[in-house]
Amino acid sequence: MLIRAGEYFAAHEELEEAWRAAPAEERDFLQGLVHVAVAWYQGGRGRRIGMERQLEKAIRRLEPYAPAHRGLILDPLLAQLHELRASGSLDLPRPRL
Repeated sequence: MLIRAGEYFAAHEELEEAWRAAPAEERDFLQGLVHVAVAWYQGGRGRRIGMERQLEKAIRRLEPYAPAHRGLILDPLLAQLHELRASGSLDLPRPRL
């Protein structure tokens, strides 16, 4: 997975393509992962507002799929997203995927 490799822009592109082609019941999940990739990309570029908005969107899209979906354990990632949203820090550790 490109997100795990820190390739956030490339992950966004790949996930967006998958999201557009996915059946309706999978779109929110994939779009949530798009938001994760974009949040890290925005944070890396020093764009706090963009990062915060993407964190919010990721949480909203991914929470209904917790605790796990499509082989991904989401609870650690969701906990991290909540922590980062509360901290407001642009210093983002690797996503917990």
